[in-house]
Amino acid sequence: MARETQRFWLTFDGESSRKPLIYEMSKKFEVIFNIRNASVTPTIGIIALELVADREEIKKAVAWFETNGVQVEPVEINTIEG
Repeated sequence: MARETQRFWLTFDGESSRKPLIYEMSKKFEVIFNIRNASVTPTIGIIALELVADREEIKKAVAWFETNGVQVEPVEINTIEG
């Protein structure tokens, strides 16, 4: 399968904001990640995350985030390039 790049907004709140979930995702799935933007407080985190991998591996990583209490939304427009 061909690698592709997809970008997502991740919203961490409550318990998920205190866990190293991006690190855990990188160990569990064959993906390359790049944090494009982030705003994190003690109670909430909003992160623009770029994932590079096969489409199915990205889908698995996104599903894993969601099962760990992270809201995942695709970046619709190129708002994080700046």
